[in-house]
Amino acid sequence: MTAIKESSTIQQNKKYALNTCPVTYFMEKIGGFWKPIILYHLSTGDKRYSELKRAIPAVTEKMLIQHLKQLEKDGIVIRTAKPVVPPHVVYELSTAGKSLVPVIQSMSEWAFKDMAGNYDHS
Repeated sequence: MTAIKESSTIQQNKKYALNTCPVTYFMEKIGGFWKPIILYHLSTGDKRYSELKRAIPAVTEKMLIQHLKQLEKDGIVIRTAKPVVPPHVVYELSTAGKSLVPVIQSMSEWAFKDMAGNYDHS
């Protein structure tokens, strides 16, 4: 993996965009292919890792773990490990994550309408 040169123009532009553009900030937090799907499934309630994996069979274990860690780091998901054997880990939306539920629902509603051909794309 190549090291990122923090002083590069592209990195400076990215930092500027993150600090000034709300859409860039939003996409940095929940953008990508898997994060919105994970949030969609957590919007219906707490899930164990295995439940998320079953609900999103196309995601690899590596990607699911990576995105859950990023969502946890960003304060959108809460990971709770129960002190039992075998380990019992539950993922849930934080307050910030719960505030994204209407956004995720709006995205889903738009997708259902678009898939049904309810929008003119011209």
